[in-house]
Amino acid sequence: MSLGIFRKLYVQVLVGVFAGGLLGFLYPQLGADLKPLGDVFIRLIKMVFAPVIFAMVVLGIAKMESMKELGRVGVRALIYFEILSTFALLLGLIVVNVFQPGAGMNVDPKALDTGSIANYTAAAAKSDGFIEFMLNMVPTSVVDALAKNNILQILVFATMFGVALSHMGRRAKPVVDMLEAFSNAMFVVVGMVMRIAPIAAFGAIAFTVGKYGLESLLSLGQLMACMYLTCAAFVFVVLGAIARISGFSLWKFLRYIKDEIFTVLGTSSSESVVPQLMHKLEHLGVSKPVVGLVVPSGVTFNPDGQCIYYTMAAIFIAQATNTPLSLMDQFVILGVLMVTSKGSAGVTGSGFITLAATLASMGNIPVAGMVLLLGVDRFMSEARAITNTIGNAVGTMAIARWVGAVDRPRMQRILDGHEVAPLAKPADDGAELSVVGLPASHKATA
Repeated sequence: MSLGIFRKLYVQVLVGVFAGGLLGFLYPQLGADLKPLGDVFIRLIKMVFAPVIFAMVVLGIAKMESMKELGRVGVRALIYFEILSTFALLLGLIVVNVFQPGAGMNVDPKALDTGSIANYTAAAAKSDGFIEFMLNMVPTSVVDALAKNNILQILVFATMFGVALSHMGRRAKPVVDMLEAFSNAMFVVVGMVMRIAPIAAFGAIAFTVGKYGLESLLSLGQLMACMYLTCAAFVFVVLGAIARISGFSLWKFLRYIKDEIFTVLGTSSSESVVPQLMHKLEHLGVSKPVVGLVVPSGVTFNPDGQCIYYTMAAIFIAQATNTPLSLMDQFVILGVLMVTSKGSAGVTGSGFITLAATLASMGNIPVAGMVLLLGVDRFMSEARAITNTIGNAVGTMAIARWVGAVDRPRMQRILDGHEVAPLAKPADDGAELSVVGLPASHKATA
């Protein structure tokens, strides 16, 4: 085998994952001390995350021909997100009831030491109701929203700013050109950051194995097996069917985004690849407006992997602590999670906080039971993050196909492995764009 294969990012990340796991197993203390390597990478990605999202959303909306098309794409995206995330919740609920991984553990909640989850339960206690959630979507300061990487607030302001530029017409061209140059520069920075992804994967996996140990995998292996198998079934069956309906091969698409998948595997964060994923989808032939609007929204509203985990984890705790749940109780949990699951994806640990908030709001499942998940939560976060990433990418492709916003011949050539030149930049003379930002010759056929 040629040594040239080691120049590929996904191979380097895989090497980092295996090396980190081996180091964490052989030298647990040293492995646990390497956590900052993964943390630095996540911080670097978060450094450019907000500017990239802001620029892409603004540019996407500004280049739409009319606000009617903005509403058309946005409404269809939200419909898709709600259907898929609800299906993921239901799938997790069914699997955990069929296999019952927590049955027979007979854990007494009063005997559990809840000190290790105190931070999560404290954060969950601060969770707001629906009215506060809606109010918090509107930033009190644009700078504050960008500084805190608050995706929902960034989306709100970027959407309004993009609409304003669209209404201004040609007068907005200097601002649009500036944002184009700015976003291109940000993607160069993303490329620099991605070079250290193998080191980040090495540190993150070494920390996980060193701190929690492989024995934590064995003690709760059935739950982990259910989680991974359910996520795999969701990706290859559900998303595979969506990909087929949308006119592309899921396997070829996964091969196209393999660098991003393996980076998520190493870092346990779907947020870590969002900028690069947006760039790749645009290169594949999905129009910039759709990519800019759908991908950031999907991070918040389409957390498929998280949804599978929430229902499985909640029912697992009930099973392990011998907490009786009626069918109606389980449907109530499903209904609550349809709301609380939104906005939880992206960064490792956020799912644990959302789960704590959900259990606390229910009252009948002991929150103390989350201690049982603490040792394996990090291991299951890889499955959640990878499923979130693939689900968001496939969803963007499906929505683009739905609204006729993908250059299908270009997509097929790229997925078949052919070299394709980068997309040409829009002409400076302000040539009219189609409703989705593609030249008329590139619009998909119905």
